[in-house]
Amino acid sequence: MNPEDEELLAAVTEPGRRRLLDVLLALGEATPTALAAELPFTRQAVAKHLAVLDRAGLVEARRDGREVRYSVRPERLDAAVRAMADVAARWDARLQRIKQIAESAHRETRSGEAARATRRP
Repeated sequence: MNPEDEELLAAVTEPGRRRLLDVLLALGEATPTALAAELPFTRQAVAKHLAVLDRAGLVEARRDGREVRYSVRPERLDAAVRAMADVAARWDARLQRIKQIAESAHRETRSGEAARATRRP
């Protein structure tokens, strides 16, 4: 996985940031103060979460006078979904391989037990 995808996934793995993204998607555009009013976070916590999301390219900041308004960058959310699907596919392949190994070991154990049982007097 490339560093950009790692940063993107790291940004969205934190539940508070996902919740913030949900609220921001619903509002369309909002200031950190407006977001803090909708969430159980302080304005400072919202600002920190927004900084992480901004570095990952998930939100876009727009200056409006003295305020900064944030909005979600949907194309980056799409990239996050693709990166998560890639990780999931790799884990599915690993888990399938583990299952095959376990089933093979189980069959070998059973066949060994059956062979020992037939040799008993």
